[in-house]
Amino acid sequence: MRIIFCADPFNITRPDYMYESEVAAAQEANLSYSLISFEALVEGKRAERAIRRVEPSAQGEVAVYRGWMLRPEAYARLYEALANKGISLLNTPTAYRHCHYLPESYPVIEGYTPRSTWLQLEPGKPVDMNAVMQALYPFDGKPVIVKDFVKSRKHEWSEACYIPSAADRQVVERVVNRFLELQGEDLNEGLVFREFVEFEPLTQHSKSGMPLIREFRQFFLDGKLILSTPYWEEGDYSGLQAPTDLFQNVAQQVQSRFFTMDIARLRSGEWMIVELGDAQVAGLPERANVQAFYQALAKLA
Repeated sequence: MRIIFCADPFNITRPDYMYESEVAAAQEANLSYSLISFEALVEGKRAERAIRRVEPSAQGEVAVYRGWMLRPEAYARLYEALANKGISLLNTPTAYRHCHYLPESYPVIEGYTPRSTWLQLEPGKPVDMNAVMQALYPFDGKPVIVKDFVKSRKHEWSEACYIPSAADRQVVERVVNRFLELQGEDLNEGLVFREFVEFEPLTQHSKSGMPLIREFRQFFLDGKLILSTPYWEEGDYSGLQAPTDLFQNVAQQVQSRFFTMDIARLRSGEWMIVELGDAQVAGLPERANVQAFYQALAKLA
């Protein structure tokens, strides 16, 4: 198995500084790695140029991408370009999209995650607030959060994320418009509205002031849990451990070989799935054991 990391944009012979510790851990686990130009892939849309420093594999080789988030179309370009060099990324473009976009994976986690609705947006066209209010109707005035198909503006919590009442059109318009303004060209596909549920509180973020919850990130490879770690670097988890098999039946239904499942505990003591993600572009939380992560990849390879 080979690991594909993003290169430093100013020195393509070195890994991006954000992935230096992961490169060291991969080497320690006896995993080979290659570097690609994220900028050439995304900004120039030149996949062949992006991977020009990747050595081809004559025998065929499986690889894992560990880098910055990619839109599905960019991931597909990378997947195809690497395949032409005899290298197969662990997740197909279909699998990547399945976990990267919440509406794609929602049917798998529905009933285990906060209720969600979504609205596809057409590029360059203003949002139809009547359609937004129609999408919010099922929440019956309950508090919700807004995000796009991938990301939220959780660090602008009151400004562009949290809506105290789904029925309050004035507040809905203010928060949604601010969210769209801040996302700008980074908006992924459309709007997602999720019921705000009372997760067990952890602390308030020291910089943004957003409320943090006792959340964990779990990494799955071929249906097996390989790492479970506290999500946030701040706050006291008080020795709390995330369950390792509670959502195993859900994990078996996820249409991806390598994915993340973020989970958190409700005030009632029950656990819920926050969301899924493609593990290739999911960050390793600060408290994660990076060495254990790559040792697990090497073992299951």
